[in-house]
Amino acid sequence: MPSDERQRIDKWLFFARVVKSRSLAAKLAQAGRVRVNRSKIDQASHAVRPGDVLTITLDRRILVYRVLAPGSRRGPAEEARLLYDDLTPPAPPPGEPSALPPFRKPGSGRPTKKERRALENWRGEG
Repeated sequence: MPSDERQRIDKWLFFARVVKSRSLAAKLAQAGRVRVNRSKIDQASHAVRPGDVLTITLDRRILVYRVLAPGSRRGPAEEARLLYDDLTPPAPPPGEPSALPPFRKPGSGRPTKKERRALENWRGEG
């Protein structure tokens, strides 16, 4: 593939409308929350090319995208969807426990009764 088919990961995430700004895309990559072909990256300058599979961890979602093309600009959402193929597994139906445990800040003390019940329901104990 020609070298012009490669693009920096922060630019691609911005053009594909995964995040709102390029600086947020750079922070996401530097925090190690982006994997390229199952390899964790820590540089915003990492190059991606068509065919690469990206696993992106956002707040409570995990996105899996296959890169189809490099972006040339941050256009409308319809144009951004042409840059990737969404491989994200479907969300579990309501009522089923999610794959992610209930979130609690470290050092926030003992769980409340409501938080304890949510954790037990997630584990299938309650």
